[in-house]
Amino acid sequence: MRQQSRQGGGAQRVEQQHSRGKLTARERLTRLMDEGTFQEIDSFVTHRTTDFGLADRKFLGDAVVTGYGRVDGRQVFAYAQDFTVFGGSLSEVVGEKICKVMDLAGKTGCPLVGINDSGGARIQEGVMSLGAYGDIFLRNTLYSGVVPQISVIMGPSAGGAVYSPAITDFIFMVKGTGQMYITGPDVVKAVTGAEVTHEELGGATSHATRSGVAHFVFDSDDECLAEVRRLLGFLPSNNLADPPLITRGDPVDRIDPDLRYLVPDEPNRPYDIRDLIYRIVDIGGEEELEEVPIEDFMEVQADFAPNVVVGFGRFNGSTVGIIGNQPSYLAGVLDIDASSKAARFVRFCDCFNIPLVTLVDVPGFMPGVDQEYGGIIRHGAKLIYAYAEATVPKVSVIIRKAYGGAYIVMSSKHLRSDINLAWPSAEIAVMGPDGAVNIIYRDEISKAEDAEAKRKELIADYQEKFTNPYIAAAQGFLDDVIDPAETRARIIGALDMLRNKRDSLPAKKHGNIPL
Repeated sequence: MRQQSRQGGGAQRVEQQHSRGKLTARERLTRLMDEGTFQEIDSFVTHRTTDFGLADRKFLGDAVVTGYGRVDGRQVFAYAQDFTVFGGSLSEVVGEKICKVMDLAGKTGCPLVGINDSGGARIQEGVMSLGAYGDIFLRNTLYSGVVPQISVIMGPSAGGAVYSPAITDFIFMVKGTGQMYITGPDVVKAVTGAEVTHEELGGATSHATRSGVAHFVFDSDDECLAEVRRLLGFLPSNNLADPPLITRGDPVDRIDPDLRYLVPDEPNRPYDIRDLIYRIVDIGGEEELEEVPIEDFMEVQADFAPNVVVGFGRFNGSTVGIIGNQPSYLAGVLDIDASSKAARFVRFCDCFNIPLVTLVDVPGFMPGVDQEYGGIIRHGAKLIYAYAEATVPKVSVIIRKAYGGAYIVMSSKHLRSDINLAWPSAEIAVMGPDGAVNIIYRDEISKAEDAEAKRKELIADYQEKFTNPYIAAAQGFLDDVIDPAETRARIIGALDMLRNKRDSLPAKKHGNIPL
């Protein structure tokens, strides 16, 4: 019977799965877990439906494989929908199996990985299958912020099925096979008249670049599962645990003189903030360089709202969440998508005891009618709320621009940041010199014989007085102005000092973040 259960929907269905470039449910779970550690549970469960001829069509285990195993030696619970059995459709017992491993993950404090490959609710079971979705959604919500929850979309996920992944912390998708949408192309055409393919509507590229639903996108099942394992290596098992400590032998006091030349002399000239991130996070020791990435930084939502970069890195072996404005895209300005992206990342890190390092180079919030009508006020407030609410250690470094409200938003001292540093190139002001001079000295410039010369003189004077870090440092809003070459060492020193930080929020059921 066990061997029969492992055959899923049979050899023909397995071959069809492979012909689409997809692994089977059990193959996926075997690759996710350390070799030989996956332990399946509920492999003898069958559906209870007798209508529509289903009484004679039963498969051991039904349309999902559930169990637990280890990833890098740490226990993880997982389920994988089996498309070879009834198209992976969700039945009453499939829901019960999934809920069982979710409850076990919550009780034991272990991460949960859900692999989705399903045609949706099992129509033959009617409301019973819909109820099963509701039971899963409830547990996604109850265990949110308790254990990390990761969804992996390796096949279709349509209708109500998309809402379980949407509640989880991270969504991985495979190009060409993974698809998510509320209503399919046929319904879209019938209701709106628009013609769109499955891939255009809900494919990995669409969700990675336009909707922001997907956090990671990869080309194959194998590559995707390997990166799920990598992400788990950054995360703690639960909200009461610390992230794993993985030292690479990278000196904590490593100095990088090249950082002194990272920021261009011209204030409006772009550079890539990732060049800074790669230089300050842990790198592999000489004996490990062939086994680990040169820079140990895992970017999240790399193709969505690229004007802000977020991801996980390590400093002295400890996981840190990194948020940085990206001057090479829209000058690093904060818009609707960037604010929401960064806010959710900050809140995830705060849930799971992951310190925050913020690298600031932001000229302000994006102006424009579309942004205002789209709710930039509300979405920008999410980022304020996230930083202000976070109680984990918070360290920020102002690299260049920090103007206006965006200065406050990006982990400023005013939002309970613990250590705020700045490079000598930092410019902290209500707005840029050009705009400020045009407003403050409007009359004086208009009366001058050479208006442009006067304007340049006043801009230079304004820059000397206000767009340097020492005014803010004199007020205690900055804790120090540092040599850029020492950035890594100073961040590590601050994080080490904050290791036993304790902070709290006023007693309440929960806050009301401006969603």
